[in-house]
Amino acid sequence: MSSAISNHKPLKWLLALAALYTLYLAQSLIIPILFSGFIALLLSPPVKLLKTFYIPRTISSFILLALLVAPFTFLASELIEPAQKWAQLLPKITVQLNEKIDNISDEFAIQKQQAEAEVAAKNNKDEGFSFFSLFSKKKPEPKKSNELVENTVEKHIKQGGIELIITGLSSAPIFLAQCFGCLILILFLLIYGPSVYIAARTFPHFVNKKKLDSIVYEIQKVLSKYIITISVINFILGVTTAIAFAILGLDDPILWGALVGLLNFVPYIGSAISIVILTLVGSVQFGFTLFAIAPASAFLCINVLESQLMTPMVLGTKMQLNPLVTILWLFFLGWLWGMLGVLLAVPILVCIKLTLERLNLLSHWVTFIEAKA
Repeated sequence: MSSAISNHKPLKWLLALAALYTLYLAQSLIIPILFSGFIALLLSPPVKLLKTFYIPRTISSFILLALLVAPFTFLASELIEPAQKWAQLLPKITVQLNEKIDNISDEFAIQKQQAEAEVAAKNNKDEGFSFFSLFSKKKPEPKKSNELVENTVEKHIKQGGIELIITGLSSAPIFLAQCFGCLILILFLLIYGPSVYIAARTFPHFVNKKKLDSIVYEIQKVLSKYIITISVINFILGVTTAIAFAILGLDDPILWGALVGLLNFVPYIGSAISIVILTLVGSVQFGFTLFAIAPASAFLCINVLESQLMTPMVLGTKMQLNPLVTILWLFFLGWLWGMLGVLLAVPILVCIKLTLERLNLLSHWVTFIEAKA
């Protein structure tokens, strides 16, 4: 019996690796379906509500989808110009940082040379020789070589910035096509999703249909609450941050408020990325002074209030996931599916947790996911 179980272990590992490889290869198909499914779950209750007022699902689906897309389209059109301006400044920003780092390293090198010269002067009894050796260490040639290195680095950075812009422009049509495909899929899921689900319940594989209905209803309710709540919280965070940046005098505060609000959909990692970006932006506008960290500091204070007080109070304990498990899951889906995988990580983890709870399966994994400190 034990030999039979041990023979099945390699097969299980092979199946797991095959599933992982399939998820990686099929990411261009799976990610739009998952994203569209989550948005359809979010909009399904309002569509169902409007149907009670004798509004057809087709009309209500079009209206709700338009109301969802219109604000993002307007915001994107307003932020294109400042985003392009900062994208053009990116190579210059990198060159300035590189020059600052080189200046600091040169100062350390000069101080080191002076210290070595003083030690040599003390050890050498010949004052003329020590005086000559003191000045012989200051050679102009390294300065020229440093200038050549800086010019080379500047050329490489500018070339990298141009290549980045070209790559972004070349991938824009594919991204727009995927967005359009997601909109079409969301629309069809809203209109025809319930009828397809009712037809799927007749399959003989689904023995306990009531439990299936309860799982779908629980996932829909919890995910809708999570997505709506997090969206409202991140909107408030973005608006508050933009107001704080306007008070500090930071250029394009709406752009940076929208950016931190969007990045905050990624737990923990998004806030860290926002702090790095805001520190860089503050250094560009205010120079390498203490005030350069003011935007990042303001965002950090607002983010701490949001993450430690507002979000736990609104979401409650049911949606609390273990931070370490969440971070590991974010890294895993980021490695598997890239940035879109990071954005979908938390909703997918919530779905897995709720499904395992309702089916009373792998209770040790449920305890692991929601382990409390």
